[in-house]
Amino acid sequence: MKYYIIAGEASGDLHGSNLIKALKKQDSNADIRCWGGDLMQQAGGTLAKHYKELAFMGFLEVVLNLNVIFKNIKFCKQDIAAFNPDAIIFIDYSGFNLRIAKWAKENNFLTNYYISPQIWASREGRIEKIKATVDHMYVILPFEKEFYEKKHNYPVNFVGHPLLDAIDNRPKLNEAKFRSDNGIDQSKPIIALLPGSRKQEVQKMLSLMLSLTNDFAEYEFVIAGAPSLDKEFYATFLTNANVKFIQNKTYELLSISTAALVTSGTATLETALFKVPQVVCYKANWISYQIAKRIITLEYISLVNLIMKKEVVKELIQDDFTKQNLKKELTLILDGEARSKQLAEYDELIAKLGGSGASAEAASLIIANAKIS
Repeated sequence: MKYYIIAGEASGDLHGSNLIKALKKQDSNADIRCWGGDLMQQAGGTLAKHYKELAFMGFLEVVLNLNVIFKNIKFCKQDIAAFNPDAIIFIDYSGFNLRIAKWAKENNFLTNYYISPQIWASREGRIEKIKATVDHMYVILPFEKEFYEKKHNYPVNFVGHPLLDAIDNRPKLNEAKFRSDNGIDQSKPIIALLPGSRKQEVQKMLSLMLSLTNDFAEYEFVIAGAPSLDKEFYATFLTNANVKFIQNKTYELLSISTAALVTSGTATLETALFKVPQVVCYKANWISYQIAKRIITLEYISLVNLIMKKEVVKELIQDDFTKQNLKKELTLILDGEARSKQLAEYDELIAKLGGSGASAEAASLIIANAKIS
């Protein structure tokens, strides 16, 4: 069968790649065309558009790039029509994907959504669009099934979280070799810096994160470069001798880190699954933040706290994201009771997410639904 997958950012590329592997394993004749990244291409998808061309963050940035976005929407519709897939699979990236879903439904394509738009966080009214345009929804967070089915009478499948697959499938790391290959001191404990995957995020977050290096000289600070950004972009942040840089190796880095400073997003959950104590950080431009504050009704912004329904990791948001606060919270999780407490609650978090196998389960359901459509 023919599958058309649309992912718009690095995390979607990761989950899309594992889904492609599962589809190909279960359907030996799978022909997959996709919007995604290097990982989806390496897994066997034919790339129609790279997510690097799509990554606009925040309300203001989207408005400034509307012309590009509309051109991409037009191209996407034409490309789907030419490919004529048996099933379309949307991965998160709701602003774009829900527009395509509406068109796809009107043109009688089977629509699947893997990794739900976060309508439980903001603009809950989008549920009506989803009901009207998405044939099958596969959710990855335990509270999402209750949200959709009990609150909105919309049946969904909970397949588990694909990050568990991604982490389980990673190769074993030789730490000494990894440190040597990347110029990381063999004896210093590592503080990982995960400043986000988009230029706007990194520019807002990384300088302040790096301001702590002199206060924690006994640690090695290592920046996890996003695959969506070129190494040259990070050059201005690498003037400090106590700072190292790696790219496309975030999981390897997390597996040997003592603590992490993490920009809010999927990376907060990844860090928790690697059992690395963290401080969650977020700062947007003033206009984007003011708009977001008025439409997002959640008590927390990190997936860790949302899943646990309590503060497991400290969140420093907007005006709270200062050097003084960051230094205080990092100190707390490097040693002592706060560190132990966070690690213990990570175990509870992992239990809530269930086991691995999300990619295989989603693929199985997508194939079954395509066969009977």
